[in-house]
Amino acid sequence: MLGVKDAKAHARGEGRWHIDDMYALFPRLRERENTPGGVLSGGEQQMLTLCRTLMGDPDLIMIDEPTEGLAPKIVELVGEFLQEIRKRGVSILLIEQKLAIALDISERLYLMGHGRIVFEGTPADLKNNDAIRKEWLEV
Repeated sequence: MLGVKDAKAHARGEGRWHIDDMYALFPRLRERENTPGGVLSGGEQQMLTLCRTLMGDPDLIMIDEPTEGLAPKIVELVGEFLQEIRKRGVSILLIEQKLAIALDISERLYLMGHGRIVFEGTPADLKNNDAIRKEWLEV
């Protein structure tokens, strides 16, 4: 949900996001601001993609496996960034295999197994459902 100040700015056509926000969240991008996107590392490209998306001031974004193939430190940054997106009132449809990140930012979860939805509920519902966790999540 937008705050009053953010809602007024949004109504004037000003976005919730500015380039300074992107650099504050991903300082590495400021260091690499004159580097062509195609030569950035995989993690840097993922950061850039998220930043470019948000500069369009969307109400909803869909993110498919944002942490795939990233170093653990970058995974942590992406998780923090997703939290910030959510705090600023942007809805996120997240497809993610890292359960900790999905549980951390989600209000509602859908768990897929063998091409079908095998669970639907809140993170708390999933934590309390031993059968689903044992069958689909625990090794």
